[in-house]
This record gives sequence, structure tokens and C-alpha cells, in this order.
Amino acid sequence: MNGRRYGRAWVVAVAVVCVGAVLSACDGGGDLEVANDSGGDVIVRTGDEEAEVTADGGVVLLDYGCTPGAVTVVRVSGAEEVVDGPVCPDQRIVVRDDEVVLVPVVADDDS
Repeated sequence: MNGRRYGRAWVVAVAVVCVGAVLSACDGGGDLEVANDSGGDVIVRTGDEEAEVTADGGVVLLDYGCTPGAVTVVRVSGAEEVVDGPVCPDQRIVVRDDEVVLVPVVADDDS
């Protein structure tokens, strides 16, 4: 009988650890990257941060984690484009001349 009780406790502990790992993937920590591949400067608003990104430049928000919601990109012309959020460090925000897209971040292979 004790074996069953320990077995259930172990399953619950594993479930809690797995849920925690999934939540932490998009909760705090991790660098959020923005690349501006367009010909003009933009302002990127994450909801609680604002960054000016020069044409053909980029910015990295160190240890930022996920945005609290949508991301707004404001072009020099005043046009605004909204990317549904939250956006997390596993995606890079890429501003192009005609669109704003999210691109998966691939881990560097140092081997």
C-alpha cells in the first residue's frame, strides 16, 4: 500500500516539475531580440519597454523574458503595426520594409 502512495506522489511531483518547466519557458529570463531589416528607423513598444531601432540595426533586451502582451512597431511615417503577443525569447521580432514577422531563434552551435 505504501508503494502506491509513493508512486502517486512521484507522478504528482513529475507533473509539477513539467508544468513549471513549460511555464518558465515563457516567464522571465531570456533575451528578447529585435532586428530592423527595413530602410527606416522604427520604435518598438513591448508594453512596458520602448526601444528605438535604427535602419538595418537591432536591439537585444537582456534578460527581458516575454512581453506582457502585443508588440507595436511604429515607423517613421507614423504607421503602426501590431504583432500579437506575448512574444518570448524563442522568437525574434524582425521588421522588414513591408511587414513585421516573428522568426524562431535557433541556438548557436558552438561545437
